[in-house]
Amino acid sequence: MASDGCPDRVRMFFSTGYVARVDIQVLEGALLEVPTTGVTGMDRRAFGEFVGPRGELASYAFGWTTGSDPRVARLSIGIGAGNPGGGTFHAVIFRNDDGHAFSLTDEPFERVPQGGPDLTADQARAHEDLPFVWWVTDNVMQYDRRSWWMRHWMVETTCIQTLEVSEGREPVLLVSHDADDGMWQLIGTSDADSSTAKLRHLHHAVDEDHSLIDVLGLTPGRSAVRAGPGKPWTGHV
Repeated sequence: MASDGCPDRVRMFFSTGYVARVDIQVLEGALLEVPTTGVTGMDRRAFGEFVGPRGELASYAFGWTTGSDPRVARLSIGIGAGNPGGGTFHAVIFRNDDGHAFSLTDEPFERVPQGGPDLTADQARAHEDLPFVWWVTDNVMQYDRRSWWMRHWMVETTCIQTLEVSEGREPVLLVSHDADDGMWQLIGTSDADSSTAKLRHLHHAVDEDHSLIDVLGLTPGRSAVRAGPGKPWTGHV
């Protein structure tokens, strides 16, 4: 349960069921990447827009900083720009068992186009549109590909890479998400060899090759291949 008192599992179940019955749009915007002070990590911030089935609008931003500990991400959702009741809601995102949870916070993260005044956590909890904001949040986390990257960083997902891929001598051409143990595998042009394979964090591979972002949503038992760097992924993407 998040500290705002809303059970995240219940909220996720409700919104996922609702999404299946309506037409929504999650429109990815800019991705900003800036090295941290001392170049100990990278500060990443992703922006986008949400359009609901009846034309409801929201803007969002989420971000994370590699090299930070604990691994906590941040989120801003803005609604009702220029209208009474409009505002920007801010939350932190953190690991919760094998998934993630949210908690409203007083600290502003980003300014977004559809937003209004920055709301404190107490103001956000009392706001009549908080259920809508959580619904937007769940959809952003489900459909914005950058959020998959962020979640893999947050939960420290591991993957097996061939030696050639791990050393940067070959590009990733095959990505699989195993059904039995949930392990991710990244393979290049050479055949996989368990005797030389390397265990790494999946997010590091995406740090080095942003095109992998397209396959981070693979469910267990699925895989994707491509003919070369910059080529489209095919298979069970």
